[in-house]
Amino acid sequence: MPAKPAPIKKSAKKAAPKEEKPAEPVPEASPAEAPPAEAAVAEPAPAAEAPAPEGPAEEAAPSTDAPAEAAPAEAAPVEEPPKAPTPPPPAVPTSAPQNLSVDNVNETSVTLKWRSPENIGSGLDGYTMEYCKEGSSEWVLANKELITSNRFVISGLTAGDLLNIRVVAVNAGGRSEPVALAQPVTVREIMDRPKIHLPRALRSRCIKHVGEQINLVIPFIGKPKPVISWTKDGQPLDTKKVNIRNSDKDSILFIRKSEREDSGSYEMTVKVDSFEDKANLIIQIVDLPGPPASVKLVDSWGFNAALEWTAPKDNGNTEITGYTIQKADKKTEEWFTVLEHFHRLNATVSDLVMGNTFTFRVFAENKVGRSETAAVTKDAAHIQKTGIVYKPLEYKEHDFSEAPKFTAPLSDRAATVGYTTKLLCAVRGSPKPKIEWFKNQMLIGDDPRYRQNNNQGVCSLEIRKPSSFDGGIYTCRAKNALGEATVACKLEVKQVIIPDEKDRK
Repeated sequence: MPAKPAPIKKSAKKAAPKEEKPAEPVPEASPAEAPPAEAAVAEPAPAAEAPAPEGPAEEAAPSTDAPAEAAPAEAAPVEEPPKAPTPPPPAVPTSAPQNLSVDNVNETSVTLKWRSPENIGSGLDGYTMEYCKEGSSEWVLANKELITSNRFVISGLTAGDLLNIRVVAVNAGGRSEPVALAQPVTVREIMDRPKIHLPRALRSRCIKHVGEQINLVIPFIGKPKPVISWTKDGQPLDTKKVNIRNSDKDSILFIRKSEREDSGSYEMTVKVDSFEDKANLIIQIVDLPGPPASVKLVDSWGFNAALEWTAPKDNGNTEITGYTIQKADKKTEEWFTVLEHFHRLNATVSDLVMGNTFTFRVFAENKVGRSETAAVTKDAAHIQKTGIVYKPLEYKEHDFSEAPKFTAPLSDRAATVGYTTKLLCAVRGSPKPKIEWFKNQMLIGDDPRYRQNNNQGVCSLEIRKPSSFDGGIYTCRAKNALGEATVACKLEVKQVIIPDEKDRK
């Protein structure tokens, strides 16, 4: 074992001169350089560690000539440690939340709302709510865990307390500046005066048929929760027939199957402390009317029958709008409607069949419909069968007798020798007049050179191939028992002049 320390001494002597060489540059290193400074700090560690594993202290004592036993450690090449990573910038808290305000207040809670901070900083983890009583400096944390919503309800408060409230934003950088309410909040119910909003359809009258279901929803407002009460015609409601369901915003009146007795004036009252509001609604349950009280046959004559009746005792809880009258023949006993929607209490039935016997009945009508039963006449109307003689009216015959009168006279004419011509005129008269033609006041008669015609009062005289001797005054005479009439014209027959050959040249 003693052989081992000897080599250690030799290595120490050899290392001593080597120690002087690196010792010189150490002071020359500038203090501004970071790596040498770190190496200087690291140097004592290897120097202290060198003798520990080598052996006991007695064998190391003869080497006192050396400046320090740490020289062997310095002789080894020193490696620079790796540079530490750049540390992240420090976390920054957010700016204060904005616009903190009270959303709602009641007897046990306060509801707050606010806006997020303008500057988020290193992010936003949530918010904390704190409050303290007026006159105290002790702030109480309202939420055990951070909240991310911008609305929070502080519950479990005592009515009447005056509280200062603030909200703080929290992130990795810590708490932000708090934002507080401008004024303390009193924990109490905010009172709103009660107001009933009666639907437009219920402001006049609610009409329902018997048996229909009634479900009326009446909205209202009021804080704190109002006290709702209902009455019918000034009396409390019968809960066996009418059900009332109340909520914070409306009241429901429900009747499963309505009856006539449910008609009336209903009053709803909404009360908050000393304030109240009332609304009246009228419910009318209507039904079919009853039949007319009585109907009787007043008189019958010819083909007619007169009836009278009285209004029904039960109008179905609404006004009577009319009546329906029907008739039935005893032979067929079938009912036929004579009058419908008739408004008066008396009527005359016409166009009854002669020789038959009729009975009549009357129904009452209202908005719901026609009565199920009718009032029937006790007496029957018998239409007598009597002989009928037709007497035609006497008309005075019109006398169409008239003396002859020319409606179209003869006109003067000029004719050419050898060319047939015709004279025309028109005459009327009753009885039919006799027509005669004259030439120069001489009766023409049946002369074959002339043709006479009379068609529906149009008289004509045709002169066949006249000569120059046929010219003159022609007269037409119409004559009957009442008189006569004449008309005349002048006929001129011209000779055709043929020019000579000399004149042509």
